[in-house]
Amino acid sequence: MRRRAWDAVGIALFVVLVFPVYWMVSTAFKPDDEVNSLTPTWFPTSPTLDHFRDAMARPYFWDTVRNSLIVVCAAVLFSIVLAFLAAVALAKYRFTGRKLFIGAMIGILMLPPAGLVIPLYVVLARYHLTNTLTGVTLTYLTFVLPFAVWTLRGFILGIPKDLEEAAMVDGSSRVGAFVRILLPLVAPGLVATSVFAFITSWNEYIFASVLLSDQSNQTVTVWLSYFYGTSRNTDWGALMAASTLTAVPVIIFFLLVQRRIMFGLTSGAVRG
Repeated sequence: MRRRAWDAVGIALFVVLVFPVYWMVSTAFKPDDEVNSLTPTWFPTSPTLDHFRDAMARPYFWDTVRNSLIVVCAAVLFSIVLAFLAAVALAKYRFTGRKLFIGAMIGILMLPPAGLVIPLYVVLARYHLTNTLTGVTLTYLTFVLPFAVWTLRGFILGIPKDLEEAAMVDGSSRVGAFVRILLPLVAPGLVATSVFAFITSWNEYIFASVLLSDQSNQTVTVWLSYFYGTSRNTDWGALMAASTLTAVPVIIFFLLVQRRIMFGLTSGAVRG
């Protein structure tokens, strides 16, 4: 009975978490009369793609998607490379200021993003990087990079040093041991961290809305906010369709890397 009770709690929590996503997707396929009806329609009786066509035909949609892809891919690439090198240094070596560096990272993670908007805007304005994708990319690194370093450091600390030492005893150089032993074992951590960096950067709104003023330079999350406007008649069907389209790249990215996560967890020293 206790196990069934916990299963019921888990199922109820799952339904609560999934229902908003289901309602968004189902509303995107409903015709206008079902969307605006006072009686809720749980399943679209006459599915339509008109809302998706309307969302994609609106001005600057494809421009904002391109901008988001450029910013997010650049932020993920730079954050993973820099975080991996920093995590190796923090996990494998002892140097002056190491504890101070770790404490600074934890302090940055504790700061709310809204508290960094004004200082970052002042710094970027001094170097003429506001209203540019480069400035937004650098801004995203301020909250993605510390978490990536902290996460990858934990993965690297979990790898026994004996593996690298055994490889060097067998004749491998330090670089060879790094490439053949450490890098494959930390691959699941790299993939998991990249997923977090991608989702966080793709869904970010505050910094992009403050730093980007031209509509042609804005990201897709800022473009999505213009559906509300000041009108009382919000096009909920097109809004839900645009929200669904915004979530598609995240789902595709996760599906592309999930198999690598499972492969990394079952490879390396465990297989030997």
